[in-house]
Amino acid sequence: MFKLLLALIIIVPALEIWVLILSGKAFGVLTTILLIILTGVLGAWLAKQQGMEALRTAQERMSYGEMPGDVIIDGLCILVGGILLLTPGFITDAFGFFLLVPTTRKFVKPIIINTLRKMMNRGQFIIINKR
Repeated sequence: MFKLLLALIIIVPALEIWVLILSGKAFGVLTTILLIILTGVLGAWLAKQQGMEALRTAQERMSYGEMPGDVIIDGLCILVGGILLLTPGFITDAFGFFLLVPTTRKFVKPIIINTLRKMMNRGQFIIINKR
């Protein structure tokens, strides 16, 4: 897991710089900068909207005595998507929008749930009960 994270930390910024240079050559520097700003602003707005919706849904489910498990996964996707959209670059923006839009998020949720299940089965989680 550590090696994968380290590789992503090195590879993703290099790819982002490459795509930004290509975009600057194709569309111009000013247009590229404006696109980066636009995706950041649009992403922040969308993350706020989706985050508030997830919060309302979680509160509603808890008021009925239900556990909002899938809503928590939605919230996690929204948080990561929002962070990705605030980082400059088109690759991270694409992944950020993918995590923010509910119709595309449903493809990622089963992967996250399976990963969390595997981690719990291996004992890689520490659960703290407050009593």
